[in-house]
Amino acid sequence: MWATRIFKSRSIAVDACKKKRVMIGGVNVKPSRMIREGEIIQVRKPPIVYSFKVLVLTERRMGAKLVPEYLENVTPPDQYELLEMNSISGFVNRTKGTGRPTKKDRRELDNFSDPGADDGFDFDFDFDSDTDE
Repeated sequence: MWATRIFKSRSIAVDACKKKRVMIGGVNVKPSRMIREGEIIQVRKPPIVYSFKVLVLTERRMGAKLVPEYLENVTPPDQYELLEMNSISGFVNRTKGTGRPTKKDRRELDNFSDPGADDGFDFDFDFDSDTDE
């Protein structure tokens, strides 16, 4: 039940457990794994690993506003720095299945990888041609 507040739905939480993205104590867990107070749950959502400490267990589902009373976010600040650096780096994160990049996307990627490539100079100009003949 804890994963329904870390993830949007139970089915997404179950899929994350099956894909070995949820760990407790450094060990991958199954969706049916019971949790205890004080345990640290690590959830890998690339590019970072979120960490949550279980404060209190509950028998029932709860509203999202009550989650801070039961879970504490103990994710190290360096993970958030990694997330920020990833967004600043200009890396284009295309989700799987979105298709090919558009022409504009390709040009932006080319300019990012080789910024001096489009400086307006024509390299095909023939310097050795004789125009006096």
